[in-house]
Amino acid sequence: MKYAFHLVDVFSSTPFGGNQLAILPDATGISTEGMQRIAREFNFPESTFVLPKNDPANSYRVRIFTPRAELNFAGHPTIGTACALVMKQHAQTVDPLRLILEENIGSVVVDVAQRNGGYHGTLTLSGKIDTPTGAPAPADLAAVLSLEPAEVSQSFFAGVGLPFCFAQLKSNEAVDRAAVNRAAWTATLSRAWSPNLFFFAGDLRDGGNLYARMCAPALGVEEDPATGSACAALVGAMASKHDFGGTAYRLSIQQGVSMGRRSEIEAEARKSGGVVTSVSVGGATAYIASGEIEVPPSALVS
Repeated sequence: MKYAFHLVDVFSSTPFGGNQLAILPDATGISTEGMQRIAREFNFPESTFVLPKNDPANSYRVRIFTPRAELNFAGHPTIGTACALVMKQHAQTVDPLRLILEENIGSVVVDVAQRNGGYHGTLTLSGKIDTPTGAPAPADLAAVLSLEPAEVSQSFFAGVGLPFCFAQLKSNEAVDRAAVNRAAWTATLSRAWSPNLFFFAGDLRDGGNLYARMCAPALGVEEDPATGSACAALVGAMASKHDFGGTAYRLSIQQGVSMGRRSEIEAEARKSGGVVTSVSVGGATAYIASGEIEVPPSALVS
């Protein structure tokens, strides 16, 4: 049976940058195992499958798969799916549209608008930022990243829908030079609260600019060109700190540069009464292609 698909690049205003995404805009009838097999076939960091909504208040139901596992939430697939659906349904200039995507984490709001002739999506999540203790020591993460201990300045866990281990490095050059040592990763992170490692350099103060990379071997993603869920967790964790007394905390993140897929991500956390009330992540989406994939009967719901 043939199913339509779209390909887009997320967190990039021009084709062949950002993070690649495959979207099946109507995946009705495909089994869970079939979705996993299709995601493995596309072999992008994630692929999404759009299904009829369960809650009439939502716009669509969306399931997200890496080549190895289903995710409850992820940033670039959420934004890219919303932008692709708007692109294909509204050929002319459109006013900003709000979609509510029903994901495993719950409802995720995505606002889609046209900017500079392209499409820009911003997702917003409400809820608690997880910031557990017990992250590996900076020296241990230096070994994971094949760096000297002095090159890692701090490490911590944080997550909003998808957990991450964060490592702040001393320079952009160290970020580029880092290489995951699989033996050290297996010993240090593979069974940790999060095995997904987001490492960055730059200014973590409100309004700061970061230079980042992300590796998630456990999910079958050796390196991710853009990781919206990590940026959401990072900005939420920073805004949660008691010494930040403002109402909005913003970071700009560049990722994927050394891979040749430059990504530009804007992240914001809103805070009220000393508590983070929401986090948002936004960026452009570039259309790449549409086509059809032949899905065998073995991948369909029996």
